[in-house]
Amino acid sequence: MSRLSALLLLLLCSLNTRADVQVLTSIKPLQLIAAAVQDGVGTPDVLLPPGASPHNFALRPSDVRKVQSVALLYWIGPDMEAFLPRVLQSRTLPSIAVQGLPDMQLRHFGEGHDAHDHGDADAHDHDHRPGTLDAHLWLLPYNARVIAARMAADLAAADPANAARYQANLKAFGERLDALDQRLKARLQSVVGKPYFVFHEAYDYFESAYGLEHAGVFSVLGEVQPGARHVAAMRARLQATGPTCVFSEPPLRPRLAETLTAGLPVKLAEMDALGGALPVSAQGYEQLLGDLAEQLAGCLEAL
Repeated sequence: MSRLSALLLLLLCSLNTRADVQVLTSIKPLQLIAAAVQDGVGTPDVLLPPGASPHNFALRPSDVRKVQSVALLYWIGPDMEAFLPRVLQSRTLPSIAVQGLPDMQLRHFGEGHDAHDHGDADAHDHDHRPGTLDAHLWLLPYNARVIAARMAADLAAADPANAARYQANLKAFGERLDALDQRLKARLQSVVGKPYFVFHEAYDYFESAYGLEHAGVFSVLGEVQPGARHVAAMRARLQATGPTCVFSEPPLRPRLAETLTAGLPVKLAEMDALGGALPVSAQGYEQLLGDLAEQLAGCLEAL
């Protein structure tokens, strides 16, 4: 065999073992799960930029082209990304709404909670009415396993040469989640039962996994201020609670936060359910949950 032929054969083998299967996810948490499965083979892309809300994102023409052309697309489902179903109607390649995967453990708003203060109904930026699906399902490690298993199967079918690598990555991901689960249980044990409030009811899956429960929700848009009577009622709720934390989500803190907490023994803090600032890596999903635990426990322990 000539040297040129040998080089061509080597190139073809290299291309075959590193098939470029383009994966696009709607939001960062799904990208982090995909990154764990694709580790060493490819890097998934994400549709929403950091800080964008999956509930009301506006697609640019370049986003629409990306959605139409990518090989595999994963999104939460119509209960989260309401902007996607219309665009996906004309997509011919696989699109997987993970909320519909078999074996997913799904929650609905109002499960396991007493009546909470949800602010003015007209101020909600998406549907959190009791009984509707809570689509923040990625915050339950069990669901991340289910999603990763589907991704590994899809990638193995699209890229058989790397099927063993995808399965090995899936196994490693599961083992890391086992270890993470034990770390988080130990980290959060000291704050179980401590009251705290949130501006966005996004954490129920995480709370259910680790024995936590928020005491109330102030679900209002950053630019919508409820009436004075309602603000007074919310302040009275915080005052009756005593020292506590109120968590908002980056990048914006609701204007209401300062009004609600002024003069009260309340700490304002953030919890990022989307992990917008995290680098994309095989360990990114574990970092997302680990950061949530640190943000929550760090504030409550400092009271």
